[in-house]
Formats: sequence, C-alpha cells, structure tokens
Amino acid sequence: MVALTGGLLAAPVLAQAQQGAGRYRIGYLSAASPASATVKSSLENFQHGLHDLGYVEGREFVMEYRFADGQTDRLPQLASELVRAHVDLIVSAGTPATLAAKQATGTIPIVSPVAGNLVENGIVKSLAHPGGNVTGLTTQVNLLKLCQLLTEAAPKVGHIALLYDPATSPRGAAERLTSRGHTAKIDLQVVALHDPDDIARAFREFRSGTNGLLLDRPTPLVLRADEICKIALRRKLPTAAGTRAFVDAGCLMSYGESMNDMFRRAAVYVDKILKGAKPADLPVEQPTKFELVINLRTAKALGLAIPPSLLGRADQVIE
Repeated sequence: MVALTGGLLAAPVLAQAQQGAGRYRIGYLSAASPASATVKSSLENFQHGLHDLGYVEGREFVMEYRFADGQTDRLPQLASELVRAHVDLIVSAGTPATLAAKQATGTIPIVSPVAGNLVENGIVKSLAHPGGNVTGLTTQVNLLKLCQLLTEAAPKVGHIALLYDPATSPRGAAERLTSRGHTAKIDLQVVALHDPDDIARAFREFRSGTNGLLLDRPTPLVLRADEICKIALRRKLPTAAGTRAFVDAGCLMSYGESMNDMFRRAAVYVDKILKGAKPADLPVEQPTKFELVINLRTAKALGLAIPPSLLGRADQVIE
C-alpha cells in the first residue's frame, strides 16, 4: 500500500518534470515589427501549422521572439541573442534574417519560410541538397510576370522602373534583370535602393517618362511599403509588387507566393528537425500557392479601369 501510494503521488511530479524538460525552445527572428499585420498573420499561420502537427505552445514548445523593428542592422545582434538563449531551432523570416542567423551559428538548425536567392547568397549549396544548417522554403516570383500583369491592368504603361535591394540580391542581379527585360522587349530601368531611409532619392533616379513601377519584395522594401506606395500614388505610377504587403499599403496590385501558406508549411520542417532530421538533408521547397491581389481604390485614384478578365483572376479585390 505504502509503495503503491508513493508511486501514485510521484507519478504526476515525474510527468511534470519530463514535460518541462521536453519543451523545445524555438527562436523567431524577423527584421519587421511585431505590430505589423503581415507579421501577425505569418506567425498565426506558422503556429496553426505546428498545432496541426500536435504542438501546443507552452506545452511542447516555447517561443523566443526577436524583432528588429525595421532596423536590419540589428539582426546580427538579435541572432546572437537567440544563440545565447540556447534555442533548439531558429525560424528566420526573410533573407536578411536568414543571413544573420547563419552568420551567428553553424550548428543550430535554421528554417526559413520565405527567404529568396538562397543558393546565390551562399546560404545553401543547392535547393535539393542544402548541405548546412539552413533549409525551408524559397521565394521565386518572376518579375516579368509582374510586368505582364501591370501592362494588362494599365495598357499605357511602357516605360517601367524596377526598384530592388542590392544588399539582399545576388551579385550581377541588376544586369540579369536588365537583360531579361531587353529579351522580353520591355523598356525596363533597374534602380537600386541603396539607402532604405531615403526612398525619395531612389524615385528621383527614375528616367523621364517612367509611367510604371515594379517592386521586388526583399525585406528592406517591404518595411518601407507605406512610403513607397504613397510616393508612387502621388506620381501617378501604377505599381505591381511581389507581395501583397504593398497592396495593403496602397499600391495597385501584387502577384506572389502566399506567405501564409509558406509559413504554415515551414512548421513541417520544424517538426521534422525536432524529431531528428538534419537541415542538410531536407530539400528546400518552392512555393505552390500564388495570389493575385488588386486594389480598386488605388485603380480609381489612378484613373484606371481594370479589365474584367483580370479582376476575374484575382484572389482578392480591395474595394
């Protein structure tokens, strides 16, 4: 009786101890702000993905969040903080965060839901065989597809500027983009955003006669979406972007990967790694779900009548 009673009393204590010891510590690194609607939605979908796999926050895992609040130069310090916090895994949102995490550790697994140019930036050896401590999903929107959609929405557009971030783009990106535009017979001017704090300066580099704008979707541009879209609207520039954050900020349209879907799928990588898989052996996946979003309020302000055929293909129309 005494032995049995003692065993019964000890069992809950032992179970609690094992549960506490078995909780995983997941780091989350982002250049954005936790107040951002995009960040909130991405995190919600990531946690839904984990929940679908049987993980409950506070029971199977705890999160360590680090946000740079738009100051990408803080990312290396924040990544080092996560390493010192002894996290079991880091989820890095975007290319700058992934680069900072990889520089901070070569041993802690890193899962990136949305980084671009992983091979070109030296983050992984190849998509099929990452070969290091980083894996996840990569973005791949075709900017020429964006151009096609833009000219469909605004047929008078003929002289297009493409704004991109040289800090997160692979070497030679501008030359390749210019060449692709030439091959597709598009009058394309590639403009680098050297100083994310001086958007107006980048706009002043646009050639005379520019009447359309394409936006790459690296983090530094997304963080300035409100200012970029405001200037574009003031200059009456129809703008197509690679992520819907720009449409929410007032630009005309976006076509790109479903970020919510990619963050949810990233949870599968986290699950596999926590169960013993190595990032080096998990192929990087490409997006499978894309979204076309059109802002009709902006179209009206620009004096554009969006063709019904294009509206019919849109996944969401903001009215």
